[in-house]
Amino acid sequence: MGRLSTHVLDTAAGRPAAGMRIDFSVLDGDRWRLVRTLRTNADGRTDEPLLTAEAMARGEYKIEFHVADYFRAQGTSLPEPPFLDRVPLRFGIADAAAHYHVPLLCSPWSYSTYRGS
Repeated sequence: MGRLSTHVLDTAAGRPAAGMRIDFSVLDGDRWRLVRTLRTNADGRTDEPLLTAEAMARGEYKIEFHVADYFRAQGTSLPEPPFLDRVPLRFGIADAAAHYHVPLLCSPWSYSTYRGS
């Protein structure tokens, strides 16, 4: 059964990024439609999948991570404007029966992602 999940790691502090806002959207025709807004838990994950098996569908999606707001809340001094503010990850789901895991590893100055398991 397919599903879509995510988590965020704060690589500057070496811990999960708890409390980060995440906006999850789907490309609907030629426009992005916000599906839901979530926050990461103490483990840097969302309490529920972004898409459950029943909701999985082929298509183009975007997860927007509010990185600057997270680091400001941690007491990190950021320039204005911050180097990274929001990090949008656009990706496609080709197999709705598969598990897609899209993590973000971030600091105020860099990020990386991959398709995990």
